[in-house]
Amino acid sequence: MNLADFSGVWVFAEQREGVLQKVSLEILGEGRKIADKLGVKLTALLLGHDVKDLANDLGKHGADEVLVIDNPLLKNYTTDGYTKAICEVATERKPGILFIGATFIGRDLGPRVAARLSTGLTADCTILDVDVEKGDLLATRPAFGGNLMATIACPDHRPQMATIRPGVFSKLPVEDREFKVEEVNVNLQENDIRTKIIEIIKEHKDIIDISEAKILVAGGRGVGSKENFTLLEDLASVLGGTVAASRAAVEKGWIDKEYQVGQTGKTVRPTIYVACGISGAIQHVAGMQDSEVIIAINKDESAPIMKVADYAMVGDINKVLPEFISQIRRMKEEQ
Repeated sequence: MNLADFSGVWVFAEQREGVLQKVSLEILGEGRKIADKLGVKLTALLLGHDVKDLANDLGKHGADEVLVIDNPLLKNYTTDGYTKAICEVATERKPGILFIGATFIGRDLGPRVAARLSTGLTADCTILDVDVEKGDLLATRPAFGGNLMATIACPDHRPQMATIRPGVFSKLPVEDREFKVEEVNVNLQENDIRTKIIEIIKEHKDIIDISEAKILVAGGRGVGSKENFTLLEDLASVLGGTVAASRAAVEKGWIDKEYQVGQTGKTVRPTIYVACGISGAIQHVAGMQDSEVIIAINKDESAPIMKVADYAMVGDINKVLPEFISQIRRMKEEQ
């Protein structure tokens, strides 16, 4: 393999039912920085059927070019179909780096593409950098249960691949800029896809995406019980926010995993983050440390979360939260 033949940064632009996934725009933002450091093009790879209109958003969010693979067989995601299409184009055009969002689709697609292209894959990355002299991607991810961060390079194979955790990076502001859109044909036949989709049935869950929330009230082991989460819900309600949780609270069954913050949950960046009964283990802090204002409520004044917080209150949440809620309601009434 001649590494000099490979160039450019590619981002798989995941869409579902014609809607771009937020993580794709987030990766484009970080990919723009990597591409600029290397002095190469940033390419968005868009697969689906009747999705060309989405190329405009990808260009406005940083892509120099958008490769559109439009095929009726790609309307719904299948591992076989998407893998074959991506590998065919990547083999022909030889990107140096390929990023995929660590969604349930990306976590299925990334390893298959990497294996087909005989390259490596760093999964669930939270930090990206590049060795400009060597052209090596430096992808950092949590390891050993989140107890340390490992930086991984793939110096001998191309493309260098990584799946990127949603919510970690910020998308670029929309900008009118020049970009190229190219439609690419691939040799994809119906018998290439072993899995046939007969019907799609969506499960209905009244779950709010905490990664989009501006105000979060999160509870940990110190909340004490599932019943006590009603206090957090009351506080979230008066603040106009959403409830979240640490891994400990989720593992105890007090709240759905979709509300988990941390390295094994979601990365969040709210305007206000209220941590109730959360000790502040590094795995949790990694998922919320970029919050604009952090308020911690804990009985233990020496808990690690107190050092991270902008405002720390020492006390029992069963006593602090009712007073906190009462004060906010009073303030609202006086306005």
